[in-house]
Amino acid sequence: MDDEDDDAPRLALGGKFYMTPEGHARLKAEREHLLRVERPRVVETVSWAASNGDRSENADYQYGKRRLREIDRRTRFLGKRLENAEVVDPARQTQRNQVFFGATVTYVDESDVERTVTIVGVDEADMAQGKVSLTSPIAIALIKAKARVGDEVAVHTPRGVETMEVLAIRYPDGGGAAGGD
Repeated sequence: MDDEDDDAPRLALGGKFYMTPEGHARLKAEREHLLRVERPRVVETVSWAASNGDRSENADYQYGKRRLREIDRRTRFLGKRLENAEVVDPARQTQRNQVFFGATVTYVDESDVERTVTIVGVDEADMAQGKVSLTSPIAIALIKAKARVGDEVAVHTPRGVETMEVLAIRYPDGGGAAGGD
């Protein structure tokens, strides 16, 4: 079974992996690069190394075979992920005053620290860029609460329940904060 090499979180909604168009394009480009550039280059190196004789002590051959397995595993993973992707364009969101997938949310926590996060798919999450997974505690709390600007939302974290207040909600091409009355 190929599933043991699927090391990413299995959390998805309805068997689909939600992602933004940018995230989908990034995964597709990575898969194409692996198949069209990286794999042929490694195959060439392995072929050259194999022609040099004793494969058991040939580091180029051993490393190349290992790298081919890694590339094949990653391309299988990406293929499955893309096949099960549900691409959602946040720019097309019509209810811009409520938190949904793709929203950029500015909030203040109990310590009066203001943060801004964008809710993205599990394969796109990157805290350094302020992108949180749809399956993260904060995203789950915001979406489940149907949060709007001014709402206080309880977030279940490993440290316990924390409360935060939503200050702004934005979507791409949305032109600023939404909400209020």
